[in-house]
Amino acid sequence: HNSGLKSRPSYPQRSSSPLPETSLSDTFREARHDQKRFSTPGPRGKPSNEGNMDKLRSKELGESKVLRLKSRSNSPNGLVKPDNNSNHQKDLAWTKCLDNSGGGKVTETDERWNVDLSKLFLGLKFAHGAHSRLYHGVYKEESVAVKIIRVPDDDENGTLASRLENQFAREATLLSHLHHPNVIKLVAACRKPPVYCIITEYLSEGSLRAYLHKLQHKPMSLQKLITFALDIARGMEYIHSQGVIHRDLKPENVLIDEDSHLKIADFGIACEEVVCDLLADDPGTYRWMAPEMIKRKSYGRKVDVYSFGLMLWEMLTGTIPYEEMTPIQAAFAVVNKNSRPVIPSDC
Repeated sequence: HNSGLKSRPSYPQRSSSPLPETSLSDTFREARHDQKRFSTPGPRGKPSNEGNMDKLRSKELGESKVLRLKSRSNSPNGLVKPDNNSNHQKDLAWTKCLDNSGGGKVTETDERWNVDLSKLFLGLKFAHGAHSRLYHGVYKEESVAVKIIRVPDDDENGTLASRLENQFAREATLLSHLHHPNVIKLVAACRKPPVYCIITEYLSEGSLRAYLHKLQHKPMSLQKLITFALDIARGMEYIHSQGVIHRDLKPENVLIDEDSHLKIADFGIACEEVVCDLLADDPGTYRWMAPEMIKRKSYGRKVDVYSFGLMLWEMLTGTIPYEEMTPIQAAFAVVNKNSRPVIPSDC
């Protein structure tokens, strides 16, 4: 695979690769509307556990309740069960999945992962994507992360609905078969179109992106880098051993637990290697994407190795790859100019 990092003499400045003056290829043009491909967002601040936790939402017996709960030192993560004085408010579209009437299923045959909605409590939102929201919650007395995916109301022809449902089904199915210390653990899931819900374990230390942000562009210690790299590599090796390609490895999709161990998360665009080339979707994030994916050529698990190499480079240098370029400039330079991040001479 010829898309790995190249060792060259260190150059202090790299000139930005300008956008091509000719029209963009279909690959770039069709991807412009997809926020996911261009995002490397800054981490969001953690909500305070002191005082009142604002509006924890729950659905029990088919009723929508918005609860104002106080943080308690003896409750996990400050979340507690509803009391009898809870105020009833209008249902929110994002939480339709939590309507207990009829139940929510992953598939008709896989009962293990069905949500017992009477035991799910939804707390504060801590992240979001173009069509999804991530909430901290409690499920069966355990702290969890709740990913809610919702089809927008303006999806007139149903194309986006079909894509989001397929992504949900793939993520839930793949996670239900992946069991490894360095891979996020599935807890439950439900399918209630136009809303879908995936519940996983909650990792309190946030993402690798947030960790790198706290370093303020300083490289991490060599020992920490090796520890983190091995965790990601072990998770990636296991995923590949199961015939799965993640396709969107980046610091935002690697989470840290309370023991400083890393776990690969967000399998929304992962796929089984034998069918990846047959999928019509256009996944990944340009800055971290292997050139064969950008060019829509045949690819395999090595695209994850390429993304892993870029993550190692960022952990080593404290700098986002191609930081002075826009995502589309970076993709153009990688594909057309064979650009790669330069390994510092003092490594």
